[in-house]
Amino acid sequence: VMKKLITLAIIVILVLVTAPAVFADAARGQGVYMNFCAPCHASGIAGAPRVGDKPAWSERSAKDVDVVISNAINGYQGKSGFMPAKGGNSALTDEEVSAAVMYMLEQSR
Repeated sequence: VMKKLITLAIIVILVLVTAPAVFADAARGQGVYMNFCAPCHASGIAGAPRVGDKPAWSERSAKDVDVVISNAINGYQGKSGFMPAKGGNSALTDEEVSAAVMYMLEQSR
């Protein structure tokens, strides 16, 4: 019983320690999306999948998420449009682009 309590306590501590980072990433992803990605992903410019368009994003989320993030970072030419590397903003870090992609995927499930 004591071993189970210790294990439970460790899990609770880990959740409490990592939860703020998860929320910070989500907030950062939303901020990057709103400031840099929304011009294309809110309206579908150049074939960009609109956030919330479940069929468009389900095709992308069926791939490995790392592939979707890599395409956003490095650019991608597809049959329905193109994604410039980092949305055309080379000042964005890979982490910022990754956070924005994760935000868009979450909003489109």
